[in-house]
Amino acid sequence: MPATDKTDRTMTSVTAQEALDFHSQGRPGKLEISPTKAMATQRDLSLAYSPGVAVPVKAIAEDPNTAYDYTTRGNMVAVISNGTAILGLGNLGALASKPVMEGKAVLFKRFADVDSIDLEVDTENVDEFINCVRFLGPSLGGINLEDIKAPDCFIIEQKLREVMDIPVFHDDQHGTAIIAAAGLINALALTGRDFKTTKLVCNGAGAAAIACIELIKS
Repeated sequence: MPATDKTDRTMTSVTAQEALDFHSQGRPGKLEISPTKAMATQRDLSLAYSPGVAVPVKAIAEDPNTAYDYTTRGNMVAVISNGTAILGLGNLGALASKPVMEGKAVLFKRFADVDSIDLEVDTENVDEFINCVRFLGPSLGGINLEDIKAPDCFIIEQKLREVMDIPVFHDDQHGTAIIAAAGLINALALTGRDFKTTKLVCNGAGAAAIACIELIKS
């Protein structure tokens, strides 16, 4: 099946022009950054930046855990991709993946009130990608990896989990696996079947399929 077929089928409810207009109307894209403090007076600015900002800086230097009290870190997730496996479209590059990553970041904010930014890393080299992401750790509370081709996605996620002190989640693997496992549990309950005597067939062996099997096995 051509890589574009999956996306073509989903376009039946909207036209290509409608999709382009949606993304370009007003301020282009789907994200913006807004201040959480008033920033209305000179005093506000003095507290937000110099000289007041030096106080939380020193507090964090003394106790890194206070970064969760004084910065956005605890509610900030980065959606990160290199565009090597974009939806059903394939490898179209980092820049072309940006609308998808913005879309996932919007979902975090709209449905969970988790602040999120999209980061597109322009490399297909696994080690370069890992090093780029790992050094962003102090800025973030979590990493959501997205649309990275297999087997690179397995290597990247495993290594980042080893070297970072924040959660690292590969959505195409584990998001799909969680949904599949929940559906299986409910299906067994509704049909009165025993998991131990139920035969499962997995059609495919991509990132999502392997993660589904691993979770169900566990």
